[in-house]
Amino acid sequence: MVLSSGPPPPPPADLQRYLRQQLGLSESALALGLRQAQLEQAPLPVVLWRYGLINLQQLEQVLRWQDIHL
Repeated sequence: MVLSSGPPPPPPADLQRYLRQQLGLSESALALGLRQAQLEQAPLPVVLWRYGLINLQQLEQVLRWQDIHL
């Protein structure tokens, strides 16, 4: 679990769109990830991976995408 002094900002809409369109993440999986990321104050991609909603290769792909686009 990652804790910080304040709640993290919500994941950008571009990231959420990428997860749905490029990785095929369902709305319900994304909603679960968003809830857990908020509760745990952890990065959304890491939460999705920890819950088995994306695999390690997809996590790396998302992290590379974030480096370029965010």
